[in-house]
Amino acid sequence: MFLDRVKITIKAGNGGDGATSFLRTKLVANGGPDGGEGGKGGNIVFVATRNMNTLYNFRFKKKFVACDGEKGDKKLKTGASGKDEFIFVPCGTVIIDAKTDKIIADLHEDGVRFVALKGGNGGHGNAYYKSSIKQAPHYSQTGEVTVQREVILELKTIADVGLVGFPNVGKSTLLSCISNANPKIANYPFTTLYPNLGVCEVKGQTFVVADIPGLIEGASEGQGLGHYFLKHVERVRLILHLLDISESEGRDFIDDYKKINNELNRYSKELAKTPQIVVLNKVDLLSDEELIKKKNRFEKEVKLPYLEISGATYKGIEELKLKVLEKLSTLPKKAPIEIEEYDFDQKDNTSIKIERADDGTFVVSGGKIDSFIRGVVLSDTRSFAYFQTRLQEMGIIDMLKERGLKNGDSVRIKDIVFEYVD
Repeated sequence: MFLDRVKITIKAGNGGDGATSFLRTKLVANGGPDGGEGGKGGNIVFVATRNMNTLYNFRFKKKFVACDGEKGDKKLKTGASGKDEFIFVPCGTVIIDAKTDKIIADLHEDGVRFVALKGGNGGHGNAYYKSSIKQAPHYSQTGEVTVQREVILELKTIADVGLVGFPNVGKSTLLSCISNANPKIANYPFTTLYPNLGVCEVKGQTFVVADIPGLIEGASEGQGLGHYFLKHVERVRLILHLLDISESEGRDFIDDYKKINNELNRYSKELAKTPQIVVLNKVDLLSDEELIKKKNRFEKEVKLPYLEISGATYKGIEELKLKVLEKLSTLPKKAPIEIEEYDFDQKDNTSIKIERADDGTFVVSGGKIDSFIRGVVLSDTRSFAYFQTRLQEMGIIDMLKERGLKNGDSVRIKDIVFEYVD
């Protein structure tokens, strides 16, 4: 099954907690603090690979979580860092922030990596807090907790050549003639429900060809199957525009040519600039007199060079392969998408949010709260005093008063609940 767009959930590993420990040896009964740092959480890393050509692997597994960092230990031992979570995707996969719909990465080549989310920092052990006035801190810092995010993976097929044209003009047949692909071929519209890729070899050189599902008029506006698959033509360097010169489906082949180009142009001005080779197919279905008459009409109305072939009899196939190879030798690979500068993994260290619970308790939350609360231990006198001082310094008490805080009201900050006394 071909799958080219999927939404997944990703989360980097949490940082490990710092340790609270004091040196105890045979010769040292009351040593100083020796609690080590917590380990860093694992990253979420996307990796492009040429060994995949669909996002089918994400059909069932849609949540990816990196390992948490381990807790620090005594004797100043730092906890082990969490293992990164590597997510392999096909070359040509674009990663989109599901919340803002902004593109955050374009994994266009084999081996390209993108760190989407960085693991949380480990917490400080109690040895970190030792000072001249705090000789024996009985508290440490918890690890940084990371936020779960959603991204959309969208595959834009990586191919050198794209076959475009109306349904039933012979694209699948041509692909089977010039490459190692074995596409489904039948005489009804929309036989191809997803892009087929084939590798064509000519004179010891190879190029990749993609059979793009049939376009119809209105494809750029969502009609038929074309709009969904137009994105697969965006990266090709060369377009083979197939026309059924026999008009076996009852359509005018020159009108087909104009309509397909119009859809490409309406979808993307850049795509419309992609070089084309016009291919007149199914010449075997016409008499010599009919063929000459239609070619003369094409030359008069379109005034562009073309090649004539028959996928059924293999007429002109070798000439077409050589022409494609010659043309590709002059065309550079398309550059990856220009990504607007955007910090997808931006940490929230400034927000403060105050809400009122149903029981009347004031609930304080936000990124700034998450950051400072990590080192608070209510059972430690100094730590609790620091907690109270910081509430004043950060302006949280004033903000609570503006919301109606008075003596005796309860305030909850994370897992800490206290009664306010002025």
